[in-house]
Amino acid sequence: MSSSAQYLNPSEAARRLGVSAKALRLYEQRGLVAPVRTAAGWRAYGPEEMARAAEIAALRALGLSLAQTARVLGGDPQGLEPALAAHQASLEDRARQLAGAVEKVRGLRTDLAQGKTPAAADLARLAGPAGEISVAFDLPWPWGGERFELRDIRPINYIIGSLGSGKTRLAMRLAETLPDAAFLPLERTADSARLKADPALKARVDTALAWLAEDGATESDALVALLAALEAEGPTILVVDMVEQGLDEPTQEALIAHLRRRGPGARPLFLMTRSCAILDLAAVGPDEAIILCPANHAPPTRVAPYPGAPGYEAVATCLALPDVRARTEGLIAWRPPAA
Repeated sequence: MSSSAQYLNPSEAARRLGVSAKALRLYEQRGLVAPVRTAAGWRAYGPEEMARAAEIAALRALGLSLAQTARVLGGDPQGLEPALAAHQASLEDRARQLAGAVEKVRGLRTDLAQGKTPAAADLARLAGPAGEISVAFDLPWPWGGERFELRDIRPINYIIGSLGSGKTRLAMRLAETLPDAAFLPLERTADSARLKADPALKARVDTALAWLAEDGATESDALVALLAALEAEGPTILVVDMVEQGLDEPTQEALIAHLRRRGPGARPLFLMTRSCAILDLAAVGPDEAIILCPANHAPPTRVAPYPGAPGYEAVATCLALPDVRARTEGLIAWRPPAA
């Protein structure tokens, strides 16, 4: 290396690119970028490597799979059309939301010019997106009936907590209370008869499987069953029990990347998880939220995805690698008998 000042270590390179260090490793594993090595053997990213990684990150943000990204970087435009169409739809959805917000502000200014004072509630709604979904209810056992309110529901909402924290009960109550919501339980199997009877659904599932396979996923009954529920017409909101159930680590990583590609206008998902492949704290974006069920049964709370935020360490301690999750699957927390 000509000048160490021009080269960045993986964590600093990831921070400047706005991606996770795990994403950089994945780019390298797929041969998309090749960091240089220091004399001590450490990876380092110079100007050329950073420019290449920035192109990869931009293409991924458009919704391209890693295989499609590789083809585009190699000069083959195959796969660009559907990705650009999806990105266009996302931008148009945001434009409609902004147009609606502008119209509301214009109306309030007109009222103000006519001597009408806007209501505080109308002003407060300007801070949230149009059609914002919110929910409020009394918490079930094991809580003491405290009031729970959740506003600004995102396209992806993670529910996390230690064993016995009540996260499943919270998820089920959310599914009962949210408008047009459904709960997808842990016991799910691929319904081949349903897919055969619904060619449109099967086509959507097959398309999703193809994208996931290009990102390293392994097809399985568990994955097909999950995709069938995610792609089916029906509930406006879906609450999924332990989304990583039956999926290996590459499949989990491909799945969450696929769900993120849906964009801000997608139907909200609540994903129960304890896998760091699903909930990579370094990769949580603006369209995602984390809900923590504390181990001491304090009311669930939203947690910001950065070190030092209240609850961040508690969330981090609940997460485990997929192989650890597989070894502990089905276990429950043990409590000593009362003296």
